[in-house]
Amino acid sequence: MDSTSYNHGVDAIREREFPMLKGSAYLDHAGTTLYPKSLIDRFSADMISNLYGNPHSASSSSQLSARRVDDARLRLLHMFRAEPEEFDVVFVANATAGVKLVLEAFRDRPNGFAYSYHRECHTSLVGAREVASRHRCFSSDNEVEQWLEHQSSWETAQQDHVELFAYPAQSNMNGRRLPLSWCGRARTFRESARQTTFTLLDAAAFVSTSPLDFSNADLAPDFAVLSLYKIFGFPDLGALIIRKSTAPIFAQRRYFGGGTVDMVVCLKEQWHAKKIESLHDQLEDGTLPIHSIVALHSAMDVYNTLFISLEQVSRHSMFLARRLFNGLSSMRHGNGLPVCRMYADASNTYDDPKKQGPIVAFNIQNSQGAWASNFEVERLASIKNIQLRTGGLCNPGGIAAALELSPWEMKENFSAGQRCGNENDVMGGKPTGMIRVSFGAPSTMTDVDRFLAFMEEFFVEETDGESLSAASEPTANSQDSRFFVESLTIYPIKSCAGWKVPMGKAWERQRSCVESKEIPAHGVDSTEY
Repeated sequence: MDSTSYNHGVDAIREREFPMLKGSAYLDHAGTTLYPKSLIDRFSADMISNLYGNPHSASSSSQLSARRVDDARLRLLHMFRAEPEEFDVVFVANATAGVKLVLEAFRDRPNGFAYSYHRECHTSLVGAREVASRHRCFSSDNEVEQWLEHQSSWETAQQDHVELFAYPAQSNMNGRRLPLSWCGRARTFRESARQTTFTLLDAAAFVSTSPLDFSNADLAPDFAVLSLYKIFGFPDLGALIIRKSTAPIFAQRRYFGGGTVDMVVCLKEQWHAKKIESLHDQLEDGTLPIHSIVALHSAMDVYNTLFISLEQVSRHSMFLARRLFNGLSSMRHGNGLPVCRMYADASNTYDDPKKQGPIVAFNIQNSQGAWASNFEVERLASIKNIQLRTGGLCNPGGIAAALELSPWEMKENFSAGQRCGNENDVMGGKPTGMIRVSFGAPSTMTDVDRFLAFMEEFFVEETDGESLSAASEPTANSQDSRFFVESLTIYPIKSCAGWKVPMGKAWERQRSCVESKEIPAHGVDSTEY
């Protein structure tokens, strides 16, 4: 099926299955995708028709829950072509919870562990460095390649040294895809008598629109974390896929909870016996979110019915991302300057799903080259019922590299009041974040065209190049046009914080400057200056 025909099919699906999208363009599928109506209907019918109890009991309702949970575990392994003899699935709240579970085991090792991570890791993977005995950040793919090829060791390597290498399958910032082959190479090239390297793959962004293949166990990661709501929209659930041969690592984990032990002694002696039947029995502390796991059956059934497969979703979402990327890249102001600064790897194209995912990241500049505030862009988009993501995107290393922000600049911005999500997003003449548009299974060409029209309406300045050039020459009767208003701040109360006035074409004719004696009784007409 060609892209246009499939898109028409998705249009029909949206009309029937996504009533919440009426009048809106949802462009934040990297955050979470949307749930179809039939998924909720099917799950609701399941809940009404069946009696599900706590799987830690022996009642018939409890055993039904236990069977449904085990079946969901096997279906998830099958979805990623992972052999149950080689891999296990541990259900967690989200990808971050899966990362923390892995770290608990490594942290509790007697000699600790070394931690290496790629600069484009999500904040949740960056934070893992705080529990490692040593850590380092690879600032480029080349550094990772050199590390794999030369097997360079830590200067202070210890006996029985263990290292954890983490990276994302896909950058959640701009959709760049990193080599999946690193997982197998890290184990192959880094195993020695003194050192063993384990791999932790953040697959949350990748699997939201693309299949992940574990069929070749030698090339698969040791640990992979997923956020299932990024694939299906519902349920709110995560998963940790674990290579079973890594079980000795988790034997070091000290914490235990209800459901993961066979016996606990508290009085007079302190003793316990952990469950050993399977990795998920050892690691799923407390009662599982059974209803969310049961909902996974409905989610997978409906997804396959509506969208056929992740392979088809991958082709469709990449088709849309390529259409948007080309449209934004070609936008020009009247004086010929580009409207958008695109943040895509020069070696990647939206034609190769091995190197790029369906995310487009960029910033906006006016015809004078000044940066548009991401906060204002998102606010205006929201007014127009366009949902997207702006800011630091929980990717500190990727943002710093793309925006060329040095550590001293980021610390200085912090001291000056810049925080993730606030209005201070252009500091020292540089943006501190970017705009991210991402596509998913229910996205269509209508979303792309609507966003491009939004950009044309509010951010493309139709300035004549010649008149701009002439105006730039100062005359005796005119001011030097090299100077322009960058921002306005109103301080209504003395000694209190100011309110930054929105600037740019998007807010034209929304404000008036008049003398108080001229204000009519009914107020100021905002359409006139």
